[in-house]
Amino acid sequence: MAVLGKIRNRGALLVTIIGLGLFAFIAEEAVRSCESTKNNERQQIAEILGEKISYQDFQNMVDEYQDVIKMTQGRDNLSEDELNQVRDMVWNQYVQNALIAKEAAKLGLKVTDDEVRDILNQGTNQMLMQTPFVNQQTGRFDANSLKQFIAEYKKAEQSNPQQAEQMRPIYNYWNFIEKNLRQQLLSQKYQSLLAATFVSNSVEAKQAFNEENEEANIQLAALPYSSVADKDIQVSDDDLQAKYKELKPRFKQYEETRDIKYVSVKVQASATDRAAITKQTNEFVAQLATAADPSEIIRKSGSQVAYLGVPVTKAAFPNDIAAVLDSIPAGTTTAVKENAQDNTLNSIRLIAREELPDSVEFQVIQVAGETLDQSRQRADSIMNALNADPAQWDALAKKYGQTGAKQWLTTKDYQYAPSLDVDTKAYINSLNTMAAGSLKNLATTSGNIIIKVTDRRAMQTKYLAAVIKTPITFSKDTYSKAYNKFSQFVSENQTIEGLEKNAKKYGYQVLENQDVRPSQHNIAGIHGTHDALKWVYEASENTISPLYECGDNDNLLVVALTNIHEKGYRDLSDNQVKEMVKAEVINDKKAEKLIAKLAGVNSIAAAKAKGAQISPVNQITFASPVFVVTTGASEPALSGAVAATKQGQFSKHAVKGNAGVYLFQVTKKQSRGQKFDAKAMMQRLAQRNMQAAGNFMQELFINADIKDHRVNFF
Repeated sequence: MAVLGKIRNRGALLVTIIGLGLFAFIAEEAVRSCESTKNNERQQIAEILGEKISYQDFQNMVDEYQDVIKMTQGRDNLSEDELNQVRDMVWNQYVQNALIAKEAAKLGLKVTDDEVRDILNQGTNQMLMQTPFVNQQTGRFDANSLKQFIAEYKKAEQSNPQQAEQMRPIYNYWNFIEKNLRQQLLSQKYQSLLAATFVSNSVEAKQAFNEENEEANIQLAALPYSSVADKDIQVSDDDLQAKYKELKPRFKQYEETRDIKYVSVKVQASATDRAAITKQTNEFVAQLATAADPSEIIRKSGSQVAYLGVPVTKAAFPNDIAAVLDSIPAGTTTAVKENAQDNTLNSIRLIAREELPDSVEFQVIQVAGETLDQSRQRADSIMNALNADPAQWDALAKKYGQTGAKQWLTTKDYQYAPSLDVDTKAYINSLNTMAAGSLKNLATTSGNIIIKVTDRRAMQTKYLAAVIKTPITFSKDTYSKAYNKFSQFVSENQTIEGLEKNAKKYGYQVLENQDVRPSQHNIAGIHGTHDALKWVYEASENTISPLYECGDNDNLLVVALTNIHEKGYRDLSDNQVKEMVKAEVINDKKAEKLIAKLAGVNSIAAAKAKGAQISPVNQITFASPVFVVTTGASEPALSGAVAATKQGQFSKHAVKGNAGVYLFQVTKKQSRGQKFDAKAMMQRLAQRNMQAAGNFMQELFINADIKDHRVNFF
């Protein structure tokens, strides 16, 4: 009871403590909830039409596209620039498909399975022609071949996992094609429906025909705005505000952009570095000149050009190497020469220059045995049989479980390979040098191959050349010195004013980049600057970034954020906007002065007396703006005024143009003599209208209010 009394006596304090404890618990849960929400938001790469797209979902689409490229192009990996291009393609395609899908749903448009089957049975869609299911005889997509493949894949999934794994890349590729085919069909339906809303009539067609075919010749009197000095024009704030209000729609932007200033330093090899690299390259070149097989020397030299050991065309070499191949005698090695454009030292050993076929048609029978000797013996037996009776080819191929079918090898199939093994070199060299109709028993490290060449086409010059192309790189010591110097510069200058004031003292230059967009992949075209770009979109105005090591491991960068331009209308306080508005105001005021100067002028002679520049301008039509050489500008207003003035008449009033003020005398008006075809003209107008409506995707994009967070990820 005593304890209970104590509790009661301290009840108020206890309630407070419990209340604080409950609040802390609730607050902790709230913080966790907020943190969870923020984490989810951090993983969102975009929001389109209210649908949130996670980074992982987008990356899966990118991976799918990469797999397609790798499979269709025989690539193992993609460069940074290529991967960025893939991401952009996936993004653009995804956004377009999402926007059209929404509009199509409103209209009840959809793609049915029957429509897809019809496209497959027709077999002419260009997307289908990129699949392995094209009949080589008909040149059309073979739907039956696809059905057979899918059936075999499904069967293999159940009974032969290893075979299914081998077939899976093609199966996934087909799923990619089918998905994109459906999206393509839906887009075509929507665009066709949109196109049907654009119609023309004979009255419109006749007017458009006249606008294109009635032309005029004039004597033009021009007073360029440049004839009035800017210093003679007074521009007030009211003038700027009025013009800004008039032009405001021009200054609307649909994504946030930012202005930056930056200092970029590209580390270069020092004189000591260059001397060491030159010495080493000369040593490799001396070895190259006498080597029986240049492969190992090319590898050790770090050359950027692979040596395959087979003749290839000029296309396989860098442009600077290809340009001199014909000037080098076969069997010689050139002295080391620097190429400043790609910063390399170069030497070429031209081993041979030959006329060889670009394409070779051939057949093969691969001969294997339990031992290498058994393989050799079987190959000899096959060769003896074929020499006795070449017609036995198909029967012998079938006997050894092969078709022996004809196939083609082109130079492109191998000349861009990073390397070739010994057997592949021998194989390609044999195909290149064998005469049509000849046979060869080629011994390889794992067996024998019986080769029969059936055709050779497109003879061209090929080169067997070993190339040393060594980059002139900087040493670790050189990079360290450059880094320390730049690091000191950055640490001492943590304001924009400091960067600009002291850059020159360090030998640096402050550069400017306006309207940096979040959809960019780098800053100022420098590789590896994503972290810096991400910083730009996280930073506050007038702040300085950390030092970034970027480029191809050869660049140092610091960035200053100077301005943030939010979505919406750019204000008149924006320097770019103000300059554009001011230029328009100045031209307006110059036009007023020049028009006043020409008051009462009613002839070309009188205009000339007022200082106008006189020149003939011919073949002016209403349909296209006239280009005035005197002012160097396109002038649509002048075309309209000429069309409204009869032959022989002088213009009723001065025309205010983009680059000057004009008066004119119409000296001749005539038709071009074309015959009016109402039906053809109506078709042209419909096509023109559809082209004008081709920016419907841009309108859909703007209205969708897409939130793009890609800059946070790559």
